[in-house]
Amino acid sequence: MPHSASVKSSQLVFTALTGLPLIRAGDDLVALILGECSAAGEKLCDGDILVLAQKIVSKAEGRVVDLASVTPSAAALALAQSSNKDPRLVEVILTESNEVIRQREGALIVENRLGVVLANAGVDMSNVDQDGGDAVLLLPEDPDRSCALLREGIKQRAEVDVGVMINDSLGRAFRNGTAGAALGVAGVPTLVDLSGTPDLFGRPLRVTQVAIADELAAAASLLMGQANEGRPVVLVRGFQCHAAPGKGQDLIRVKEQDLFREPIR
Repeated sequence: MPHSASVKSSQLVFTALTGLPLIRAGDDLVALILGECSAAGEKLCDGDILVLAQKIVSKAEGRVVDLASVTPSAAALALAQSSNKDPRLVEVILTESNEVIRQREGALIVENRLGVVLANAGVDMSNVDQDGGDAVLLLPEDPDRSCALLREGIKQRAEVDVGVMINDSLGRAFRNGTAGAALGVAGVPTLVDLSGTPDLFGRPLRVTQVAIADELAAAASLLMGQANEGRPVVLVRGFQCHAAPGKGQDLIRVKEQDLFREPIR
């Protein structure tokens, strides 16, 4: 993307929608989100962006596994012993993974089947109704497709062209803590290449890509929270960028270029 496609916004407004009920499998997220926008007095406009917490999308898509139904494999049993994790949970993590990148007691860093490197393949128990069992929630099967379907549903019912993003909290190499990141994207730029853009002294930037979607996701995460805040949808208004829309997969660095995963030879 040329540098002329960089972000043009001088002001962004992030508004958390707070009235959504607890989401269950099969719930109509489009109807719920549009209803909550109406209740909050927010009329969606072309160019708005809706950032959705990964968990509500996964729940609506029925991505829940009861660990009572899981039989650990030999590989899961061995890895559970070295990582001090429930073997059933490890089996689900392995099923959702392409490969294990790092492990230590209490932690498994894997490349999940979407290509994202993260802890436990995104398999999580937090904010999941256990309903008397041991339920875990998986990531959406195809976050980009989920975003595209939600975006199209909103366009058909509300007659507005909005962007949709699925946000999750990911760790970062060499940095403590997690930050919001875009797992799925539809109708929003993901990467903007600023190569050739002059700096303040006229020197052209050489290799500078900005992860626009991740920056929006991280800002939205501040409103969403991580525990019992109950704010899984954030409306972003005022974002202007002439770069072409992208997908969440654009943000995944290919293994051959990932210096944090490959040993220096």
